[in-house]
Amino acid sequence: MRLEQADPKRLVAESYRIEGITDGECRSIFIDWALSLPVGVDARQAIKRLLAEYRGTAPDHPMTAVLRAGLHKAPQARRRGGARGRRI
Repeated sequence: MRLEQADPKRLVAESYRIEGITDGECRSIFIDWALSLPVGVDARQAIKRLLAEYRGTAPDHPMTAVLRAGLHKAPQARRRGGARGRRI
């Protein structure tokens, strides 16, 4: 995957250029990035491409941590207990 496909609006690239960016700001940019991916682009593959590009030069950057977290699978949804969970 080319870098242009992984970050079409250059949102992630720009986040690495912002001095003093916080974790929260990086998470917000990540959501914007994910929502702007073109249809058909695999987000996991795009994240891997972005990490390959930036983790070597900015291993301690907050966006690197956010991208790594983006590779983890979300926990599986479970039914909540109690009477409310048993009602139809």
